[in-house]
Amino acid sequence: IGDQLGKGGFGVVYEGRCLEDDLKPDHPVPLPKEIALTILVNKGPSVPEIIRLLDWQDHPDHFVMVLECPSPCENLIEIMRRCGGSLDEETVRQIMWQAAHAANMCCLCRVLHRDVKLENLLINRETSEVKLIDFGCGDILRRSPYKSYHGTAVYSPPEYHSRGKYYSRPATVWSLGVLMFTMLCGRFPSEIFITKKNPSRRLGLGQIMSHNWFKVPVKARASSKSRLSPQPPWAPSSQ
Repeated sequence: IGDQLGKGGFGVVYEGRCLEDDLKPDHPVPLPKEIALTILVNKGPSVPEIIRLLDWQDHPDHFVMVLECPSPCENLIEIMRRCGGSLDEETVRQIMWQAAHAANMCCLCRVLHRDVKLENLLINRETSEVKLIDFGCGDILRRSPYKSYHGTAVYSPPEYHSRGKYYSRPATVWSLGVLMFTMLCGRFPSEIFITKKNPSRRLGLGQIMSHNWFKVPVKARASSKSRLSPQPPWAPSSQ
């Protein structure tokens, strides 16, 4: 992805470059930002926790993306509503590991998703597999700070509001924390529960992936899997 060619109310357009041979085409085709970011995260080995882009078309006034459609699936907020507004810890543990892995892989692919939230996580009701969708609020990952935020406000990092800027990975970790709190408690965190406002005090994505909370003993993991698949708590009752 090269220089930004334009920006409008519905997206940003970048110059395209072939990622396989790093050759700039003779007549470069500008790519809408969402398509470009989704292509980036789909390069290389398949990541089961990230939605796959199958095809796309760019038209003068709109673009079309053809994405895989896991079936049967629902987004996480719909599942929580059917489960009474919150989820048990073992269920949250399984979902969070997959969500954190997806977010980490995005960063490794130089993509900042910037909108990891309940609505953007699809859950397969039969297998409990999680897929991260919707890169429309994302951006190219960079080391320098971002000074605008295009994600969902309740997931935005506090440093953006206090300092007017934020960094990619700490902001991603913050959104994952809000996600986990919301799944466990059934509501968004308020100021009284926020203890890691300073981004330098937050765990890194790698530390999250290796955290002891995810290191469930084999027997407990098997027990959790048996509860989640093929009949997880959100699956429709046969009664």
